[in-house]
Amino acid sequence: MERLSEFREYDLLATARQPEPVFEGASGGYQPLDITVARDVRRVFEDFTPDVVVNCAAMTHVDACEEDKETCWKANVDGVELLARHCLIHGAHLIQVSTDFVFDGKNGPYRETDRPKPLSFYGKSKLAAENAARGAGLDAWSIARTVLVYGDGRPGTRSDFVRWVVRELSANKPIRVVTDQFRTPTYVPDLANGIERLIRFGKVGTYHVSGRELLSVYDMALRIASAFDLDKDLIHPILTSDLPRPAERPLKSGFLILKAESELGYRPTPLDDSLKALRAVLSTSPA
Repeated sequence: MERLSEFREYDLLATARQPEPVFEGASGGYQPLDITVARDVRRVFEDFTPDVVVNCAAMTHVDACEEDKETCWKANVDGVELLARHCLIHGAHLIQVSTDFVFDGKNGPYRETDRPKPLSFYGKSKLAAENAARGAGLDAWSIARTVLVYGDGRPGTRSDFVRWVVRELSANKPIRVVTDQFRTPTYVPDLANGIERLIRFGKVGTYHVSGRELLSVYDMALRIASAFDLDKDLIHPILTSDLPRPAERPLKSGFLILKAESELGYRPTPLDDSLKALRAVLSTSPA
């Protein structure tokens, strides 16, 4: 969301559950908002009357979603239904951010037309959220699916896979990383750019907005270590079966992004270029 604030042609209202702003610089200011609370959603729509709503809010911890299905569904589905209802009333374009976890990972990388088949409750909730946006009767709706998002390293932004690898290796801590899960990692500025293009062109439908390069999570960790001049020998390869977790993960997911490239002019940053940019702003011991 902070990256979207850099597109100055838009008047952006930032929202999150925290009482204090999660970042400064949104031209329309900041309002605390829990998208599962009907009166709060109604108030924000009536006060701000948005033309476009970009929903990044979600419970994204995959194992926590598996263990607390009720909270997951409330955050990931009920909240989207509320947003869609008010978008319909106010004629707003709803852009729902989604995930590669709506697929089972047996036949990736995936096109937008491939049939979803989620393995985890998180994936099921995100697919239900897509259906809530798609089936709300809106004139304008978009699904922006993305994969393994990693940030731009600015202070205050949430941790991600890149920052975790850098933090652990910088402390000379060994890490175990799976070799049999494949993704098309997505750089935060690229995701923001893709979403901005959905807004600018008023696109309706589902779009895959991710990186172009398909690689294993293990290989990504090696590339991170190389970019930051850290010890690759601390990265130990394992299989997904060596790391039992409550929620099942798709093995080979990732996206084909031809639709976003051809219809939006979307051009993702090459992985190594993004890691070089991240090194310029991240210390070797990120928070």
